[in-house]
Amino acid sequence: MKFQPDIADGANVITRQEPGRIWVGNQPYAHSLLVPRAGEVLRWEVAELADLTSAHFERIAALRPELVIFGSGARLRFVAPALLRSLIEERIGVETMDTPAACRTYNVLASEGRLVLAALLVETVPPA
Repeated sequence: MKFQPDIADGANVITRQEPGRIWVGNQPYAHSLLVPRAGEVLRWEVAELADLTSAHFERIAALRPELVIFGSGARLRFVAPALLRSLIEERIGVETMDTPAACRTYNVLASEGRLVLAALLVETVPPA
Protein backbone atom coordinates (compact mmCIF):
# COMPACT_ATOMS: atom_id res chain seq x y z
CA MET A 1 0.00 0.00 0.00
CA LYS A 2 1.51 3.35 -1.04
CA PHE A 3 0.98 6.15 1.49
CA GLN A 4 1.98 9.52 0.02
CA PRO A 5 4.58 11.31 -2.12
CA ASP A 6 8.19 10.21 -1.80
CA ILE A 7 9.76 13.56 -0.80
CA ALA A 8 8.75 15.93 2.01
CA ASP A 9 10.98 18.93 2.73
CA GLY A 10 14.06 17.02 3.99
CA ALA A 11 12.07 14.65 6.18
CA ASN A 12 12.17 10.88 5.98
CA VAL A 13 8.87 9.71 4.51
CA ILE A 14 7.52 6.19 4.74
CA THR A 15 6.19 5.68 1.24
CA ARG A 16 5.01 2.10 1.37
CA GLN A 17 4.40 -0.75 3.79
CA GLU A 18 3.58 -4.38 3.13
CA PRO A 19 4.07 -7.60 5.12
CA GLY A 20 7.81 -8.05 5.65
CA ARG A 21 8.90 -4.77 4.03
CA ILE A 22 8.81 -0.98 4.51
CA TRP A 23 9.97 1.69 2.09
CA VAL A 24 11.45 4.96 3.34
CA GLY A 25 11.63 7.18 0.29
CA ASN A 26 12.63 4.82 -2.50
CA GLN A 27 14.63 2.47 -0.25
CA PRO A 28 13.03 -0.84 0.81
CA TYR A 29 13.86 -2.40 4.20
CA ALA A 30 13.13 -6.02 5.11
CA HIS A 31 14.11 -5.68 8.78
CA SER A 32 12.97 -3.71 11.80
CA LEU A 33 14.07 -0.09 11.71
CA LEU A 34 14.21 3.26 13.43
CA VAL A 35 13.04 6.16 11.27
CA PRO A 36 13.83 9.63 12.64
CA ARG A 37 12.12 12.66 11.06
CA ALA A 38 15.45 13.63 9.51
CA GLY A 39 18.75 11.84 9.22
CA GLU A 40 19.81 8.27 8.72
CA VAL A 41 17.32 5.41 8.88
CA LEU A 42 18.78 2.88 11.31
CA ARG A 43 18.55 -0.89 11.49
CA TRP A 44 16.82 -1.96 14.74
CA GLU A 45 18.19 -5.31 15.84
CA VAL A 46 14.92 -6.90 16.91
CA ALA A 47 13.06 -9.56 14.94
CA GLU A 48 9.88 -9.86 16.99
CA LEU A 49 8.11 -8.37 19.97
CA ALA A 50 9.32 -11.07 22.39
CA ASP A 51 12.95 -10.10 21.60
CA LEU A 52 12.58 -6.53 22.90
CA THR A 53 14.64 -5.48 25.91
CA SER A 54 15.10 -2.20 27.73
CA ALA A 55 18.36 -1.73 25.77
CA HIS A 56 16.34 -1.40 22.54
CA PHE A 57 14.45 1.54 24.03
CA GLU A 58 17.58 3.05 25.61
CA ARG A 59 18.99 3.30 22.08
CA ILE A 60 15.88 5.22 21.04
CA ALA A 61 16.13 7.54 24.06
CA ALA A 62 19.72 8.38 23.08
CA LEU A 63 18.41 9.72 19.75
CA ARG A 64 16.38 12.35 21.69
CA PRO A 65 13.02 12.38 19.85
CA GLU A 66 10.08 14.16 21.47
CA LEU A 67 7.73 11.33 20.51
CA VAL A 68 8.17 7.67 19.55
CA ILE A 69 5.62 5.89 17.39
CA PHE A 70 6.11 2.19 18.10
CA GLY A 71 4.82 -0.15 15.40
CA SER A 72 4.27 -3.54 17.05
CA GLY A 73 3.94 -5.60 13.88
CA ALA A 74 0.90 -6.79 11.95
CA ARG A 75 -1.35 -6.44 14.98
CA LEU A 76 -1.49 -4.15 18.01
CA ARG A 77 0.56 -5.53 20.90
CA PHE A 78 2.01 -3.73 23.90
CA VAL A 79 5.41 -4.11 25.54
CA ALA A 80 5.90 -4.29 29.28
CA PRO A 81 6.02 -0.75 30.72
CA ALA A 82 9.35 -1.54 32.42
CA LEU A 83 10.98 -1.74 28.98
CA LEU A 84 9.94 1.85 28.30
CA ARG A 85 11.52 3.24 31.48
CA SER A 86 14.37 5.03 29.65
CA LEU A 87 11.86 6.88 27.45
CA ILE A 88 9.62 7.76 30.38
CA GLU A 89 12.55 9.05 32.44
CA GLU A 90 13.60 11.30 29.54
CA ARG A 91 9.99 12.52 29.17
CA ILE A 92 9.75 11.10 25.66
CA GLY A 93 6.20 10.24 24.65
CA VAL A 94 5.40 6.78 23.30
CA GLU A 95 2.40 5.69 21.27
CA THR A 96 1.93 2.04 20.34
CA MET A 97 -0.02 0.84 17.32
CA ASP A 98 0.24 -1.81 14.65
CA THR A 99 3.01 -1.14 12.13
CA PRO A 100 0.78 0.01 9.22
CA ALA A 101 -0.95 2.56 11.49
CA ALA A 102 2.42 3.61 12.93
CA CYS A 103 3.73 4.33 9.42
CA ARG A 104 0.75 6.54 8.60
CA THR A 105 0.87 8.37 11.95
CA TYR A 106 4.62 8.93 11.67
CA ASN A 107 4.17 10.55 8.24
CA VAL A 108 1.54 12.97 9.53
CA LEU A 109 3.65 14.00 12.54
CA ALA A 110 6.86 14.29 10.49
CA SER A 111 5.06 16.48 7.93
CA GLU A 112 4.08 18.80 10.81
CA GLY A 113 7.77 19.18 11.72
CA ARG A 114 7.53 17.21 14.97
CA LEU A 115 10.67 15.52 16.32
CA VAL A 116 9.13 12.11 15.89
CA LEU A 117 10.82 8.75 15.53
CA ALA A 118 9.14 5.59 14.23
CA ALA A 119 10.36 2.35 15.83
CA LEU A 120 8.95 -0.28 13.51
CA LEU A 121 8.89 -4.04 13.90
CA VAL A 122 9.10 -5.66 10.49
CA GLU A 123 8.15 -9.26 10.94
CA THR A 124 9.58 -11.97 8.72
CA VAL A 125 7.06 -13.31 6.25
CA PRO A 126 7.18 -17.10 6.02
CA PRO A 127 7.72 -18.48 2.51
CA ALA A 128 4.54 -19.41 0.64
